[in-house]
Amino acid sequence: MENFITLAQDSAAGGGNMWTILIFYAVIIVGFYLLLIRPSSKKKKKEEAMRKNAQIGDEITTIGGISGRIISVKEETDTVVIETGTDRAKIRVKRWAIGSVDTVHEELDTKK
Repeated sequence: MENFITLAQDSAAGGGNMWTILIFYAVIIVGFYLLLIRPSSKKKKKEEAMRKNAQIGDEITTIGGISGRIISVKEETDTVVIETGTDRAKIRVKRWAIGSVDTVHEELDTKK
């Protein structure tokens, strides 16, 4: 009888230990999500919106380091044509190659 009671106590303690380990792993997974995955997905969405909202006249810098002004947007091929330097050389680049839009647009206040 004493062996049965000791066995029951050991199994109850082991069950509690299992829940502690599961909770610990859940906290680790949630921590990784909040610290690594969520910020990178927010950054990716912000960059995609920046590339999609680039318009004619914007000063941009490509991921290759080429700076220029957008003079044409081709929606069907998802490319933009930029004009660089004083010699007005034109280069066609894909939208995904836009590293930054250096022109600041003023937001229209529609809540008046």
